Amino acid sequence: MLLFNTQRELVSYLESVSNEKTTIGFVPTMGALHAGHLSLLEESMKHNSINVISIFVNPTQFNNAEDLAKYPKTLEKDIEKIKTVSDDIIVFAPSVDEIYGGNTVSQHFDFDGLENQMEGKFRPGHFDGVGTIVKRLFEIVKPTNAYFGEKDFQQLQIVKKMVEKTKLPVNIIGCPIFRETNGLAMSSRNERLTEDERKEAAIIFKTISQAKKIFKTKSAAAVALFVNKTFENNSNFKLEYFQIADEATLLPCIRKSKNKKYRAFIAVFVNKIRLIDTISLN
Repeated sequence: MLLFNTQRELVSYLESVSNEKTTIGFVPTMGALHAGHLSLLEESMKHNSINVISIFVNPTQFNNAEDLAKYPKTLEKDIEKIKTVSDDIIVFAPSVDEIYGGNTVSQHFDFDGLENQMEGKFRPGHFDGVGTIVKRLFEIVKPTNAYFGEKDFQQLQIVKKMVEKTKLPVNIIGCPIFRETNGLAMSSRNERLTEDERKEAAIIFKTISQAKKIFKTKSAAAVALFVNKTFENNSNFKLEYFQIADEATLLPCIRKSKNKKYRAFIAVFVNKIRLIDTISLN
């Protein structure tokens, strides 16, 4: 297991072991790794000769200072989990100064409107932060393939758009959501839930699964009404948003079309912990 804290050392090493046939697989994370992250690494290992994972809590994608302060940082545990996949994975764990050089601000991006929906509405500047760090990491690692979980489906579409616009030579690969046994989408934030909250949070996936069934015969507005009522009747949860959107444009579904793929997106607070989930409706 190789651990690098500086881009200079990482780039030097990658250049020393690469040739024209080398493929580099890359999994960017903010640490506090769980089985979902490890599944991305396993997918990367299947298809690439060199595999890199980054562990970096990116300050510019947090619009809530308290959320940033409480975000779990568990590098030693993360490394032990990575070793269960393979000892040949390269870990890049830089400091904030190493990435931002003392100027911790995000670049502004135009994602053709993808950034204005859902998460973008409720987390101002979030996707500029995402675009900034992912672009920077791609420039450092120079991956052939990069792997992202579909739980953050809007982020996945944003990253694809960023790569398209900047013409970075990397393939973006979305991977299925990993869930806990009760259906709760795996997330680093789940570690902040109490045992009871974690059990009760099963309602999120249960609700969007039911929404998928209702959407087969009812309108998007009828589905949204069902979801809103469900959470109004559960005082332990606060629904921030529920939206059915076109997968390609992320624009809200007003009237169903047979030619479009739709997806439901949800964000819910459990106590002060924000959880998101998504499900394909087609």
